[in-house]
Amino acid sequence: MSDIDSQTSNAQAYSVSELAFALKRTLEDAYGFVRLRGELSKVTHHASGHVYLTLKDDKAAIDGVVWKGSVRGLSVRPEQGLEVIVTGRITTFPAGSRYQIVIETMEAAGVGALLAQLERLKQKLAAEGLFAVERKRRLPSMPAVVGVITSPTGAVIRDILHRIRDRWPCRVVVWPVVVQGDAAAGQVAAAIRGFNALAPGGALPRPDILIVARGGGSVEDLWAFNDEALARAVAEGSIPLISAVGHETDTTLIDFVSDRRAPTPTAAAEMATPVLSELKAMVSDYDRRLNQCGGRAIETRRERLTALSRGLPRPADILAMARQRLDYAASHLTLGLRRNVDLHAGHLARIAAPLRPAMLARRSEQHAMRLKDLDHRLKASLDRRFETLGDRLAHTAGTLRPEALTRRNEQQSARLDEINLRLNAAIARAHDTARTRLDNLEKLRLTLNPRRPPRPGFVLVTRGDGSIIPRGGDLAAGEAVRLMFEDATREAVIDGAALPASGSAPGPGTAPRAAPKKAPSPPAGQGDLF
Repeated sequence: MSDIDSQTSNAQAYSVSELAFALKRTLEDAYGFVRLRGELSKVTHHASGHVYLTLKDDKAAIDGVVWKGSVRGLSVRPEQGLEVIVTGRITTFPAGSRYQIVIETMEAAGVGALLAQLERLKQKLAAEGLFAVERKRRLPSMPAVVGVITSPTGAVIRDILHRIRDRWPCRVVVWPVVVQGDAAAGQVAAAIRGFNALAPGGALPRPDILIVARGGGSVEDLWAFNDEALARAVAEGSIPLISAVGHETDTTLIDFVSDRRAPTPTAAAEMATPVLSELKAMVSDYDRRLNQCGGRAIETRRERLTALSRGLPRPADILAMARQRLDYAASHLTLGLRRNVDLHAGHLARIAAPLRPAMLARRSEQHAMRLKDLDHRLKASLDRRFETLGDRLAHTAGTLRPEALTRRNEQQSARLDEINLRLNAAIARAHDTARTRLDNLEKLRLTLNPRRPPRPGFVLVTRGDGSIIPRGGDLAAGEAVRLMFEDATREAVIDGAALPASGSAPGPGTAPRAAPKKAPSPPAGQGDLF
């Protein structure tokens, strides 16, 4: 096409934004709901809460975004290399001229993907030290309160209670939770945090040890115990915890974080509690051995004391030297005290010599002069302060004039009168509006009333009990009906002759019933209305 033809063409010239948004609407209308399967890559958790990622297979890739409001509802956490199935809608990003999928749901593509995700999560938590042996707490030897987190209706709780009752009768506090499904991980984590938040000595006793128990099942049934948030809740707790999830061959993420793993719930009860009879026998044996050891120790020390007493000197010999030293010290005590008094008297005389009454009087005069000067300065300062306060008080009193207060009161009164007039007008308008609306509703009610007097040319058909007949198909042949016209009411029989005189007088305003006229014979194949 030549330059002249292109200038004179009638084809519309789109702007870039018009074309971009037209393509956006076309894609969203055509692919409003799609379901894709692929591997996640370039997963970015933005600070705003949105997740940006790329779905790919061996031949193609598509950008995706999960808005902040949909991230919490995802069944799996988006991670690099995870194979997932997503649902959403296709849209475009006009500023970049590319299309993308807005993801609303996300689920793992299969058991293999779930196990791969679990393995990556294990490596992540192990690198953080949550599986370290050093951080695992020692279980209490004789717990007074045992906390159990499990389903209240399964066989697991009955086995645990029966085993604890036989071994170590103590108080058991059960926190009921669901142990399967999407809500299981959140409820178990909340129960662990709730037990750890209990204060010692409260109304509900704080457990000395916790047991998280569940029966066996498939990988999908036990998957709630592979939740990262649940594993972190176990690691953050301060109460020792035993994990008893599944059978002996089942392994979940909570088993690695807990302080002890039990192969079965019954084994967890045995780990948490000792055997009372064995403890009684052990205490009895310790008591017997303690008595024997104590008796032997006392006898040995008695023999040693007897042997050592033979080598000790007599008490009189020990006291003789001390008594002699005491007599020698007493004889020299009087002379020493007198010499000490003379020494302190000479020292006191040397100190008192400079302290004459004239020196003390001069110092007292200096303090008196200083006090008088301070008194003079204080009076001058108070006088200046009183003058300043008097000026401020006079200035304030000058501003408070009766004329200003009266003028302000008149302004407020005028404003109040104006508001009163506006309020009365508004109330009147609201009353008129409400009255008009009520009249319209009354007209509408009268229009919709099925028992209102019919208009000319119409008739209301009712049965003898007063019920309205909306359709002719509801009537049977020979059934008595009542016909209500605008000016009178008549009775009739369906597909029959007129009713015989019943002896009842016609109602007020009802014209006398005329003699029935012979109706013309209906055409063949058509019945008579009366």
